[in-house]
Amino acid sequence: MEDKRSLVATLQGVKAINGKSFSEIAAATGLTNVYVAQLFRRQAQLKPETVASLRSAVPQLDDAQIEAMMRPPMRSYDPTLLQEPAVYRLHEAVMHFGESIKEIINEDFGDGIMSGIDFFCSVDKIKGIDGKDRVVVTFDGKYLPHTEQKTEHSAALRLYK
Repeated sequence: MEDKRSLVATLQGVKAINGKSFSEIAAATGLTNVYVAQLFRRQAQLKPETVASLRSAVPQLDDAQIEAMMRPPMRSYDPTLLQEPAVYRLHEAVMHFGESIKEIINEDFGDGIMSGIDFFCSVDKIKGIDGKDRVVVTFDGKYLPHTEQKTEHSAALRLYK
């Protein structure tokens, strides 16, 4: 069909014509708002079971665009994205709090990490106690423990014995 940049521009145009927000499309499809945004940026794959609800929420999408959204994406990012202030501040927050978050994960779960694959992310708007708008970003990832690397459990090492 088109290269990724052109396809993303086309999908963003379709979304603009549709007039619905990512959160409205998410509510209609049962997906998170961030996942919907990822679909329109070709950073996530549209699954067959979601096609009907996406078509219903965004009827302006044509068959070729739906087919393109169903292909496994090339997940990447433009390094200059970190220069965008909202992205920079989010990155700064994760870097600032990251070490403490890691320590709490280790205390509560053990030696391991949060999956970025078995992962849900959403962005919500709430009112703070002072009445001002606040951004809530939720990272919901499966815990993946690091494993002790015993030679008896290594399939590759067993091949060479």
